[in-house]
Amino acid sequence: MTETIRLTTAQALVRFLASQYSERDGLEQRLIPGAWGVFGHGNASGIGQALLQAALTGEADLPYYVARNEQGMVHAAVAFARMRDRLAAFACTASTGPGSTNMIAGAALATANRLPVLLLPGEMVATRGPNPVLHLEATGAGDITVSDAFRSVSKFFDRITRPEQLIPAATAAMRVLTDPVETGAVTLVLPQDVQAEASDWPVTFFRRRVWRVGRPVPEPAALARASHLLREAKRPLIVAGGGVVYSGAETLLRAFSEATGIPVAETGAGKGAVAWDHPYAVGGIGPTGSYAAQEVAREADVVLGIGTRYSDLATAGHAVFGNPDVTFVNLNVARLDSVGQSAEPLVADARLGIQALVGALTDWEVGEAYRRRTRELVAEARRLEDESFRGGHGPLPATADILRTLNEILDDRDVVINAAGSVPGDLQQLWRARDPKAYHVEYAYSCLGYEVAAGVGAKLADPSREVVLLVGDASYLMMAQEIAGMVSEGMKVVIVLVQNRGFASVEAPAELPGPQWSGAQYRFRDGEQALPAGGRRPVDLAANAASLGADVLHAATVDEFRTAVEKAKAGSRTTVVHVETDPCSVLAPAPGNPDAEALAF
Repeated sequence: MTETIRLTTAQALVRFLASQYSERDGLEQRLIPGAWGVFGHGNASGIGQALLQAALTGEADLPYYVARNEQGMVHAAVAFARMRDRLAAFACTASTGPGSTNMIAGAALATANRLPVLLLPGEMVATRGPNPVLHLEATGAGDITVSDAFRSVSKFFDRITRPEQLIPAATAAMRVLTDPVETGAVTLVLPQDVQAEASDWPVTFFRRRVWRVGRPVPEPAALARASHLLREAKRPLIVAGGGVVYSGAETLLRAFSEATGIPVAETGAGKGAVAWDHPYAVGGIGPTGSYAAQEVAREADVVLGIGTRYSDLATAGHAVFGNPDVTFVNLNVARLDSVGQSAEPLVADARLGIQALVGALTDWEVGEAYRRRTRELVAEARRLEDESFRGGHGPLPATADILRTLNEILDDRDVVINAAGSVPGDLQQLWRARDPKAYHVEYAYSCLGYEVAAGVGAKLADPSREVVLLVGDASYLMMAQEIAGMVSEGMKVVIVLVQNRGFASVEAPAELPGPQWSGAQYRFRDGEQALPAGGRRPVDLAANAASLGADVLHAATVDEFRTAVEKAKAGSRTTVVHVETDPCSVLAPAPGNPDAEALAF
């Protein structure tokens, strides 16, 4: 007879999650190391009770972390997974109705970035006794609820309407979370009565299970085709994406570039895979990328993409590749991405794929003239960057002044976090990363409000690193509540709050069609004006940060900013460095990149 134990569905889920592990290259770690949650109608008496009981009795090791915003806790979980190379993922639970739907933007961000997170939204009562719940009715189908909105942004979705359905659903969820091809947001919808319903569970469901994350090897014939195209190339280019970092292939990529002379450009997710001062590192690619990367991409005859899906921001709608006869070879663990750009596919893990290419090209390298051309372009790009860093802007600091100062102060292992707006484009040009985890910029979903919550997740994932958030006032106003979480957890995070009193990425290109300052500045409405065009609206974000428990330092000049960041970094508490900048001091487009002015914000 199968041994069973009587638990509620929520208690069974918590016990199951605490027993899951991931493994790659012989290293095991907790797959679900904890849970974020906001409790209320829909999950308090289910998952909330189960997490509390686990904490009090020690029956299951699943630490609970308090969140202040449901979207924010998903951002924190995503940042954690990114820092852990997608080998660990947090669970996030919310109550029925608005609490759960608040997680949808975070779910979309996770799936867009292909980062694992387990979402446990609350749901209406499965028995439909109370109906409707929270006054949400579907007139066309009785089984549709607002939780169905998660379907479009999840890589896996299931609704548990009976306790016994949890066993196959939870197992399938773990499979997707640990699959580098399929991973993203995984959603298990749990009606509130099912969460609290008791049932007999087989003890085997709770056994320790290790999910092996393998490294697929390239097919020999595909390797032969890819290496043949590279051998025929005169001006090849490597585009390194996030897959290089998640695979831990950085050292191999650098050695491959040195041996063959192929220059390396980076996407936003791949920045830092090759140190910025590597002789063949041409910098960020795309409309906001470096001069060297744009020139090499424009001339390239063969492009080897490694771990990238060629998002529009990286290719400017393919416009950065100017050679009409350019050919693509895509090394990617996902078949879908390997055939992008009508490429010759090489389906494999990035590390093993590079190893195979090294073996296939041991007696080949680019010509000396092309190596020299790459070095010349890199030197010119460095000159342009140094020119941007020259300073002298006034009376308020420019964005470049802020980035130059941070580049000089932060160590190689320090993590800079940023998201939507104008700064990601500036960072793509100017941030000098040597460590693959030092550059943490979310732009696949371009989600304002990501930075503060992501700082919690990144610090939780690796407390040994200094975490520095570069957040504008617009993004800060979207979501700053998790500062309270940093303080509660005793975390030390440095928050650089760049105050330009509006949406600078919209305000700066005033010559372009659009709302310009009318929708980009914080202004009062005078009388019956159609647009808010009155006086500037004062917003004291520093006071807000202090009210959440952070220490606050103020800076009005570059020198004051340097002193404040150094003090914050030397401190032991979460500290906000508030600095006012010129909202119109965005960087000029890279020379030779006609699309950059329109796209670099």
